[in-house]
Amino acid sequence: MPDERTVVIAQVDPMQDLPGPSDNATIRLGDIGEHAVLVVRSGDLTGSRFTLSKDVTKIGRNQDSDILLDDITVSRRHAEVLKTSKSLIIRDLGSLNGTYVNQARVDEFALHHGDELQVGKYRMVLF
Repeated sequence: MPDERTVVIAQVDPMQDLPGPSDNATIRLGDIGEHAVLVVRSGDLTGSRFTLSKDVTKIGRNQDSDILLDDITVSRRHAEVLKTSKSLIIRDLGSLNGTYVNQARVDEFALHHGDELQVGKYRMVLF
């Protein structure tokens, strides 16, 4: 049985993966409801939307993740988004490749609309 742990096959460097012409997911803001939404800009889920309506939204490769990102660059339990009365906070859960906001690696960060998150090979924008 193969080992299902996350492995590093290459260093994740968000500065080498800057937005480019292939990152053209079209987003109609009128389609986004009252809750904050993460829209995937890169990866095989480009254009997908994830509503952040729970108090805790789990992000990872594990099947019980609220945002399932099935790629070996993503840890099984990679990060979580905490919803408080005043803000959304992204928290890295000790992932191997890290969690990035606006191209800076973070352990915990208060999110704002327009922030770009990177989890493994996936880049998402918060609306």
